[in-house]
Amino acid sequence: QVHVVESGGGLVQPGGSLRLSCAASGSIFSINAMGWYRQAPGKERELVAAITSGGSKNYADSVKGRFTISRDNAKNTVYLQMNSLKPEDTAVYYCNADLVPWVVAGTGSFRRYWGQGTQVTVSS
Repeated sequence: QVHVVESGGGLVQPGGSLRLSCAASGSIFSINAMGWYRQAPGKERELVAAITSGGSKNYADSVKGRFTISRDNAKNTVYLQMNSLKPEDTAVYYCNADLVPWVVAGTGSFRRYWGQGTQVTVSS
């Protein structure tokens, strides 16, 4: 009943920009945090950026100063603005939402939901 849907990936040249969007929907009691991970071929999935319900943000060192995460609480949507893209940024980007669905509300538990992934390719 909870869904996380991503959009915005694509092909961009080095130095270009992309904006990824991710919306969580369904039977949600509250959202603790949302974030973006990426996984390149042959590499482990890594955290790119995350934002908590209180607005605290974390960024991977490799994207600091280039990527910006933001959140629209009214829409349960998180965005990743990616500027000055490099070929090394090429990866499948996954959105995650750590949230409390209604089925576990009041139990102290939360669950992590993942988007389907969107391909970002930075190439000339």
